[in-house]
Amino acid sequence: MAKSDSFFIRASVNTSNGAFSQTDIDLGAYVDALGKSVLRIHNVQVQYRSASGAATPIKSNGAGNSAEACWQLTTQSSNAIRYADDRSVISSGMCEAAEQTTGQATFEASDINLQEWTNGYLIGVESIHLGGQQSGLVDDSYISIVMECTVETLSQAAAMALSLSQQ
Repeated sequence: MAKSDSFFIRASVNTSNGAFSQTDIDLGAYVDALGKSVLRIHNVQVQYRSASGAATPIKSNGAGNSAEACWQLTTQSSNAIRYADDRSVISSGMCEAAEQTTGQATFEASDINLQEWTNGYLIGVESIHLGGQQSGLVDDSYISIVMECTVETLSQAAAMALSLSQQ
């Protein structure tokens, strides 16, 4: 099974309060079904930033309020955040914050996704989709990802793994 050296693919999605946003990531240069070329994602790192890029956007709108930002990477286009048991979901993550009535903030990260798979995640589609949604935040936010990837020739074993993991 021929593999390339690893390289990085980066993408960002801009989220506005309450609305789901999505950006497409073109993989046509790496994936070719007829040529049996597939992409393997080895790990995904995520960053949450305010629209200015200066700070984390996970701040609520005052005492007694909460805020959250969540994201997903999928093999199919979507109009909402999906559960992890959906076969199109590659990876996902979420951060939450709450400001207590006393004025003290608490922060919780769940499903934060510092993702690293043992054998990577095979992709056989020519585009994947980064979606995001947030609510209760002071500002719009950007959710950015960096994926470490390799390209390889699709062997019979890899074809079976791909068909079992995706739709």
